[in-house]
Amino acid sequence: MQYSHSDAELIRQPIGYWSWAAYKAVVTRIRTALAEIGTNQPQWWVLAQVARADTVKTRDEVSRLLRNYLDTGPETMEAEIDATISQGWITEDAEGRLGITPEGRAFYDKAAALQDDLWAERHAGISDEEYLTTLKVLQRFIHNTGGRAWHH
Repeated sequence: MQYSHSDAELIRQPIGYWSWAAYKAVVTRIRTALAEIGTNQPQWWVLAQVARADTVKTRDEVSRLLRNYLDTGPETMEAEIDATISQGWITEDAEGRLGITPEGRAFYDKAAALQDDLWAERHAGISDEEYLTTLKVLQRFIHNTGGRAWHH
């Protein structure tokens, strides 16, 4: 890969631009790939939360957790939970508990395999150490600017 600038020039490049460009490239790639198999990113989040849960989660628990992902918001997450139910991938009982259907498990497995492939694609040529450093640096930028990430 050829970098955009020399090391001396890269040091002076704006983090705002490059973090935005990375976000846009990564999220666009994920969303395009998920659309090709018939879903979107928020529906994937819902399905993954239900499929991976050690204990049954309620609609409210899933919605509260996911509504801050990429500024999705509560209304959107509620609609995406409804869409995931309409797809037949999960069910909701009278108490709001969500469960995965056999169709949902099969689709989850397909989407999870895709996500694994996308992870490998994104991380090609990037060591775990470089990735860890990158995340720590980004979290430091968030901290230094008074920002808050979803996990705070």
